[in-house]
Amino acid sequence: MPVASTSPPAPPPPVAARPHERPASGRARRVWGIATMREPVSPELYARIALVALGALTLIVLTGAAVRLTDSGLGCPDWPRCYGQAVAPLKSHAIIEYSNRLISGLVGLAAIAAGALAFRRRPFRRDLGILGVLLPLGVVAQAILGGITVEQRLAPGYVMAHFGLSMLILVAAVTLAWRATHEPGSRPRSNDRKLVWPIRGLAVLGAVTIFAGTVATAAGPHAGGSKGQAIHRLRWHGAGTLDWAIHQHASIAAVFGLCVAACWWLARRRTAAAPGLRRSLTVLVGLLAIQGLLGGVQYGLHLPSEIVWVHVTLAAFTWVVLLWGVASAGRLRAGRPGRAVGAPASAGS
Repeated sequence: MPVASTSPPAPPPPVAARPHERPASGRARRVWGIATMREPVSPELYARIALVALGALTLIVLTGAAVRLTDSGLGCPDWPRCYGQAVAPLKSHAIIEYSNRLISGLVGLAAIAAGALAFRRRPFRRDLGILGVLLPLGVVAQAILGGITVEQRLAPGYVMAHFGLSMLILVAAVTLAWRATHEPGSRPRSNDRKLVWPIRGLAVLGAVTIFAGTVATAAGPHAGGSKGQAIHRLRWHGAGTLDWAIHQHASIAAVFGLCVAACWWLARRRTAAAPGLRRSLTVLVGLLAIQGLLGGVQYGLHLPSEIVWVHVTLAAFTWVVLLWGVASAGRLRAGRPGRAVGAPASAGS
């Protein structure tokens, strides 16, 4: 009579992970959970996400300027396709323009992440949710305006609006990054109106300076089109429009630089001024000094595209630093301002 086996049954073979299941490691599981909107996002992580989005939105300004200054603005004469194709043909201008579109897509992903994950941040903050949503909306608006600009053959008004919209998106991105880095009420409000209001005024003057720069660009030789492509330029003052626009831009920039220097000196005098504000103003003074030197050099060399690109790049960085400085100056406390010279200049987020 056969004896029944007493050995335990063999274990079942391992089951392969299904595609929708999360990875096994702790860190990968955490990343997967955040990517699939299943895990909450900590304030520290979201602050880093907001800073990455700010960097990406600054980067696209630089690549967009490179497209124009390499005469590749019409490298793809249609939008969103390129010569009616899903992929750009092997032509240098088409590749440059199409590459910028691909980079814009990656920037869009960063903006979407900042917008979507703001609602997974714990604790949830309504202000970050609103600011986060503005970023992908701005990128979509940029894509639409970019397509219209191509369809309008790089008409100067559309090119200026395209750059101006980039600066507005950076306002939202800097605000988001700043507020994500600081919790509400973590910094006291300021009594020092004689410092805070001039710093805020710099943002207005900086915006005017940038606008004047776009006017000079719209009248200049770098229209964005390649040889043989007729691109309309600004002709407000006939053949002398470019020279007129450059001098207007230089004059406004000089006033802006003097005002920044005055605010830097004032912040140094205010003993309780936020260290972040002092650092921002110091960097801003340095950037504007370099910008002034570059502006003179590029004018003397008849606007070589390489130096113009550096000038635009520094303009974008200057705008970001200026906005960060305005945020560092903080919000004013309600009520009558104090008399002390060293009144606190720190402010809530």
